[in-house]
Amino acid sequence: MNTPLSQFIKQRPHLIWYTKNYDGLDAESIVEATLNYGNWDDVQELIKILGMKKTAQIFREKSKPDKFGRQNYDSRVKNYFQLYFGKYVKHA
Repeated sequence: MNTPLSQFIKQRPHLIWYTKNYDGLDAESIVEATLNYGNWDDVQELIKILGMKKTAQIFREKSKPDKFGRQNYDSRVKNYFQLYFGKYVKHA
């Protein structure tokens, strides 16, 4: 699959160092890696591809702890993007 999102992550292999199967990654994994490890330009490019609303939706769903209390966002990243998306994307 050669989507804009797969092209985005193929150009940034340092964000997903644990796999070379870029076409097999879902949007949730790419958003998580980009927000956790990317720079501001990476984040803005991701938002251009997915849209602010979709990026915020994925972040909000995946930043909630699972049934074991785990989530994969760095606490500082989680706090920042909760504020950022809270300002620019209202909850549905």
